[in-house]
Amino acid sequence: MGVYDEQEYPWLKAEKAYIRKAIHNKKIVVGICLGAQLIAAALGAKVYQNSFKEIGWFPVYKTPLAKNTSLGEILPKRFMAFHWHGDTFDIPKGAVHLAESKACKNQAFVYLNRVIALQFHLESTQSSIESLIRNCRDEVISAPFIQTADQIRKGYHQIESLNTIMAELMNRIILRNG
Repeated sequence: MGVYDEQEYPWLKAEKAYIRKAIHNKKIVVGICLGAQLIAAALGAKVYQNSFKEIGWFPVYKTPLAKNTSLGEILPKRFMAFHWHGDTFDIPKGAVHLAESKACKNQAFVYLNRVIALQFHLESTQSSIESLIRNCRDEVISAPFIQTADQIRKGYHQIESLNTIMAELMNRIILRNG
């Protein structure tokens, strides 16, 4: 599903309105994958099909702008992230572009130091990835940025370090805005 699929999933319109309201009311907002795309759309940015689907473990690179933000400085210069997406977003006006990959230029942004959007997954567990493999197996095709199920499983050793980055991001955003 994409944020633009409101005809098929009517709840998306209400979800974007809710996100706009939360941001307007100065709440902490965190979005991952579709959630990041919803935040981008709620902030008026374009969300669209990326040139490539990105499924599996691929490197993400911190942008030079990321070092200027409290949340961006937590991200390593380069790290392997788990991906499962086919859409991307433009960086909303007023947001700071935090990360990119070879397959997808806009991987993350922060807005007002309390709204963070991550296209990639730092929260994944072995169980959640296995669920994706099982329930979305038709998306695992031969393509430049799509790994096989076996290749994905070989990356499970990276989960702990990604979860640590996620925890650090959450701690920082809560401490700065709590």
